[in-house]
Amino acid sequence: MPAHDSVDSVLDPLSREQAHLAASRTALTRMREDVQSLDIRDVTANWVNAAVLGAQIEERIKALADHAHTPLFFGRLDYLHTAHERQSPLEAAETTLYIGRRHVHDAEGDPMVIDWRAPVSQPFYRASKKDPQGVALRRRFGYTGGDLTAYEDEHLTDPDEGERTSRLLQQEIERPRVGPMRDIVATIQPEQDEIVRTGLSGTVCVQGGPGTGKTAVGLHRVAYLLYAHRERLARTGTLVIGPNRSFLHYIEQVLPALGELEVEQATVEDLVAHVDVGGEDGADAAIVKGDARMAEVLRRAVRSHVAMPSEALMVVRGSRRWRIPAYEVEEIVRELLERDIRYGAARDALPQRIAHAVLVRMEQAGEAPDDRVQDAVARSAAVKAVVKQIWPAVDPVKLLLRLLSDPDFLAAHADGVLTPDEQKTILWTKPPRSARSAKWSLADAVLIDEATDLVARTHSLGHVVLDEAQDLSPMQYRAVGRRCTTGSATVLGDLAQGTTPWATGSWAEALAHLGKPEAAVEELTAGFRVPREVIAYASRLLPHMSPGLAEVRSVRESPGSLEIRESAGTADVVAACAAALRHEGSIGLIAADARLPELATALADAGMPYLSPGEETTADARLTLVPASLAKGLEYDYVVLDEPAAIVDGEPDERTGLRRLYVALTRAVSGLVVLHAAPLPVQLAG
Repeated sequence: MPAHDSVDSVLDPLSREQAHLAASRTALTRMREDVQSLDIRDVTANWVNAAVLGAQIEERIKALADHAHTPLFFGRLDYLHTAHERQSPLEAAETTLYIGRRHVHDAEGDPMVIDWRAPVSQPFYRASKKDPQGVALRRRFGYTGGDLTAYEDEHLTDPDEGERTSRLLQQEIERPRVGPMRDIVATIQPEQDEIVRTGLSGTVCVQGGPGTGKTAVGLHRVAYLLYAHRERLARTGTLVIGPNRSFLHYIEQVLPALGELEVEQATVEDLVAHVDVGGEDGADAAIVKGDARMAEVLRRAVRSHVAMPSEALMVVRGSRRWRIPAYEVEEIVRELLERDIRYGAARDALPQRIAHAVLVRMEQAGEAPDDRVQDAVARSAAVKAVVKQIWPAVDPVKLLLRLLSDPDFLAAHADGVLTPDEQKTILWTKPPRSARSAKWSLADAVLIDEATDLVARTHSLGHVVLDEAQDLSPMQYRAVGRRCTTGSATVLGDLAQGTTPWATGSWAEALAHLGKPEAAVEELTAGFRVPREVIAYASRLLPHMSPGLAEVRSVRESPGSLEIRESAGTADVVAACAAALRHEGSIGLIAADARLPELATALADAGMPYLSPGEETTADARLTLVPASLAKGLEYDYVVLDEPAAIVDGEPDERTGLRRLYVALTRAVSGLVVLHAAPLPVQLAG
């Protein structure tokens, strides 16, 4: 595609680029209108086909929407071809490609904007002075709103031009965080791009400290996989799993901004919603219930319902009676048990296996029964009765109710797996009267999900993204792994931010529970969000809570971004918030959960409106009051952190408390103010 036509050549470079943007927007509008004008009446055989095709067209129309404040392209590549690469002497020596969020073509079908996920776009992220990959010039564009207002060039093959940090790239990274999370498609770094473009067949685990972009990398990998394997993932499905609803609300606009509208989002609690969760376990009980050994306890409990026959089976067909001795039925049952297939699948297979034994007797007697006869025998009252006796149906909810209520039943199936003390820890002191009246915890719901899978196989998706994965228990990993047994996964997390008593100790252990032990583990250590001064201060905690974990190296220098001072009370906190609001962007007031009511009252008394985590900022409300327990994964331009010691003391143990504080300290993009009346934790001493 030529860089500019003869009319554009009289314009200055910025005007030419603005003209190309305007022409590309016009072309995108025409593409959308072309889809809207499609008449499918003559190409659909019936109403079902018409409905399916109509839905596909509607999705295509949505994907082609032009968002005025979202740049249509953010970069440009100029390739220089050598003489032997040209097909003719008249062919232009230069090929120009504009890189953007979606593909746009003109009326003749020639590309005006190339999708960032296309292979030809890859050098935009990976080309360098050392390895230009055929690129003579890389141009980045700066925008104000939706208007193209600046550009910046790198001449990768010019030996006289040295390496330098892109000013526009830095401005894009540091742009104020207002509203939900944005895509990072214009700022993806080479090490991030390698992870984004990893193939569908492999599971990838990304260890990344605060500000390294691991969440964005995971979401962009989904967008890339949907581009490269659209038909396959359209059939098998894609799911993003986050730690809570606030987090999912924060990231929910990233994929639609990249034109991907069909990705589901859920929490682990959503996945295992077999019962209403209304209770909460103590830390000791939650640790035992989340232990992978519980899978064996449940497997034993499910299989314990199978009983061996004590009498022969008699089947009546017309005037004939067919007898199957008990030992032969027992052989069928034992063979099904040895195959270790799902309990429900084996129960469904049992009547057919018994009926087959009857048909063998019929054939030996000179009859010629067919499949219809076998089906009739399998459905006969006698066979149904013996199947109900030998292999009864199992209700996973009632099964767990009995395990947690009946000490003898639990002891029988936890023998040699859980210690007596562990068994006592998870038993209900006052068992509920029924499953409906029970106050189930999230750990209970996960166990029910495991039991449900033992009875009937869980549906597997093509790809699953699991974010903040370090906080999951082994049983929760198993629950997620069941959703991608035939697919792949992207696992995202930071071991230093594990704030649950059961937080994983290593990614190897976590991936084994997930069922993906062969997954590649990649580490992101370059920080792009948190200022260097702030991340260095927070990293003082690492040796005390996650020894051996690499410290994030922030690429952002922001002198004066960290301020630590003593506070005389909530009035000082309110004053700090008021000062932060004089800056552009979002403000987060992060505090120990127990401190929130007092701080909320102080803000209200001061007439200062505030939001809850997950709510979008507005011109009138840019301050969010954030409990430390929900801060993970969120980010704000400026953070006021209240009472670090209270955050540490609010957790059941010091390690968890320090990790919770580490999370809170690393939510700021531009500036952090730490206020304390009580002494700071000694681990923060320089």
